[in-house]
Amino acid sequence: MSGIVGIVGRGPVNQTIYDSLLLLQHRGQDAAGIATAHSFHFNMHKAHGLVRDVFRTRNMRALPGNSGLGHVRYPGFGETKSVDEAQPLYVNAPFGITFVHSGNLTNWRDLRDEMFNIDRRHINTNSDSEVLLNVFANELQRATSTKSLDISAVFSAVTAVHERASGAYAVIAQIASYGIVAFRDPFGIRPLCIGRLETSSGPEWIIASESVAVTGCGFSLVRDIEPGEAVFIDLDGNVTSKQCALNPILAPCAFEYVYFARPDSIIDGVPVYDARLNMGEHLAEKVAKNLRLGDIDVVMPVPDSSRPSAMQLAAKLNLNYREGLIKNRYIGRTFIMPGQTVRKRTVRQKLSAMELEFKNKNVLLVDDSIVRGTTSRQIVDMARQAGANKVYFASAAPAVRFPNLYGIDMPNRKELIATGRNTHEVAKEINADGLVFQDLDDLKQAINSLNENIIDFDTSCFDGRYLTGDIDIDEMERIGLDRASHRAGVLTGAGTDD
Repeated sequence: MSGIVGIVGRGPVNQTIYDSLLLLQHRGQDAAGIATAHSFHFNMHKAHGLVRDVFRTRNMRALPGNSGLGHVRYPGFGETKSVDEAQPLYVNAPFGITFVHSGNLTNWRDLRDEMFNIDRRHINTNSDSEVLLNVFANELQRATSTKSLDISAVFSAVTAVHERASGAYAVIAQIASYGIVAFRDPFGIRPLCIGRLETSSGPEWIIASESVAVTGCGFSLVRDIEPGEAVFIDLDGNVTSKQCALNPILAPCAFEYVYFARPDSIIDGVPVYDARLNMGEHLAEKVAKNLRLGDIDVVMPVPDSSRPSAMQLAAKLNLNYREGLIKNRYIGRTFIMPGQTVRKRTVRQKLSAMELEFKNKNVLLVDDSIVRGTTSRQIVDMARQAGANKVYFASAAPAVRFPNLYGIDMPNRKELIATGRNTHEVAKEINADGLVFQDLDDLKQAINSLNENIIDFDTSCFDGRYLTGDIDIDEMERIGLDRASHRAGVLTGAGTDD
């Protein structure tokens, strides 16, 4: 999972890209980067760390130009903590291209081999994003082999990418001295939207992972980029779009609404905050069926993503609502931190329990999801140490039993607490007196009711159904083992903390 942004402006764009990355920081905390175009040159700076730590005044001064890209990284398939795999990425042929990508390819190994053996392109990292960049660059070169670069060649290249690549990808590519092109995979698994700002010199355009980066930088949200669609913006601000996939359908990742997206974003026409309120509404009905409401004194959210769901649940069931867990806002999001050891160490630094709110009470904790169970177990233990009599737990998402191979770091089923366990067994593992998971159909309805044009959802981590149709159980296990082996090698050779 990553956050991406691209801007075509009328003046320097480095500060606006920086500001937009701050608004997308929740989508990745491992690395950040910006690449701008000025005259015939690309200027780039990227490094490990949060946006505010990566970019200093001297770095910003070295990023002139009226168009550019930005990226915040959360490592995907096979990626290490090498800065070479941080984005934006760059190739010099054809024309010179910088590139940012959110998502994961499921056939990147096959594409990497094709790049080397057939297309004669060398991939220098374990990043599926570098593979995707080279596929796009190679197809753009083919499309311009008998003619000069024009919009039709760009769209032909995107069409060819759709035919070759499988998985989830939201992409923004900057072509030197020409403009930027953005496109989504044919299912629209990862979000991407476009915004416009009117200036005295003409319109400026922004493309970003979430609408919060658009409106937060003063642009007006125009629309979401459609699944399979490509949008090209030239350096004069002219916009052209084309559907480049054969049979696109809108099937966004349900986990975006559960956890990743900011509550003030609108994704594919669905206000994330409203979706989470709906999740709480549905979850309340299931809590009422599975727990004795008279035994619950108070409902508390696990901050921050679950707050709307917890509030709505408490209101529907006429239960007291309190904020008993206080979050240290200077600690990153635990789920997307690289490595289980880091997650465990960080939970108690991130959250503290107020004894006054827990002591001698039966508490229902509401969280957005339970993935590995690390955070959930420690939070339940915290509540007990703060004096709670009983601790119940409710998840606004269904049980996560399968890897998500489209951009979320949970490739190994052994890491998932619900794999091979029923609800009662998961409750025991996290030391809760009772546990309720959201039903999958209710989760879909919570989102779909806000936009009936959504045809389907990527719910693979809940039900094991993969939209791209190229994943099976054996493949999941192989990917998990490959990544574990790769990380072990990095640990030995490079000393990462993963």
